[in-house]
Amino acid sequence: MAVRIGISLIAWQNDDLPELTKDFTTEGAMQDAARIGYSGVERGRRMPADTAGLRAYLDRYGVALCGGWCSGNLLVNDLKTEKAAIAAQVEQFAALDAPCIVYAECSNTIQGDRGTPVSRRPRLSRDEVTVYAKKLSELAKWTRDQGFVLSYHHHMGAMVQDACDIDWLMAGSDPALTLLYDTGHLHFAGADPLAVLDRWGDRVHHVHVKDVRQPVLDWVRAEDRSFLDGVAAGVYSVPGDPEGCLDFQAVTDRLKAMDYDGWIVVEAEQDPAKAPPFEYSRRGYDHLVEICTRSGLNIQP
Repeated sequence: MAVRIGISLIAWQNDDLPELTKDFTTEGAMQDAARIGYSGVERGRRMPADTAGLRAYLDRYGVALCGGWCSGNLLVNDLKTEKAAIAAQVEQFAALDAPCIVYAECSNTIQGDRGTPVSRRPRLSRDEVTVYAKKLSELAKWTRDQGFVLSYHHHMGAMVQDACDIDWLMAGSDPALTLLYDTGHLHFAGADPLAVLDRWGDRVHHVHVKDVRQPVLDWVRAEDRSFLDGVAAGVYSVPGDPEGCLDFQAVTDRLKAMDYDGWIVVEAEQDPAKAPPFEYSRRGYDHLVEICTRSGLNIQP
């Protein structure tokens, strides 16, 4: 059993708040990630779109493709339409040996709307989530039949956000649907990240790690601000930041206990003027290496 440590380039190239990262190139981000020691990167919008071009691009920097975002619309699409919409990404990621696609329902999310407070995110009843989960199970079975894994990303501002939403989605779905476990989104949502991992660890296929600056989160809640307001103000940081409030040693201890075998991906969107991407990404990597080693997790280079 082994883990691999990857990173999303969102600290250098923020697609939702591009003005924050306008002074950084994807090429520079790839160079930084490889120089720090990350084994893989998640796909960004500014990377080559074609499979051959993306493979050559990854090979140039000596990193693997460790996943990537997929904006789902299954709530409003029928299954046939949604399969057609994501088929090219599934085929490409399978060809490049990515561990999964990071799927999240985006048809009704407010995560990218800076003018809408996160408190006004869409909410579904348990029955509605269960209906959606059954439909999503069929999509996950289809990707499984293509030899590929679909991992669902709970996300702030989305209809699957907190521990209750995750419980309903997992309980109502087939095991073919796996879970992307994200520490920062769980804490932001008011959930206990360790409790969610204890409950659904057998469904976790992919892990995102980011820390939370509690004073900024308190401000978002008190002022009823949007998710992107929180990001711009610095609600997230990397593991190992002394300003963070999460215990990542406890997370890696749990991952070891459940024999987790997969990617652990740093995904901490920040304002680079306040948190230089290379410095913070290196801090996150060094901290993960330290705590994974202490937990007894074998790190695959």
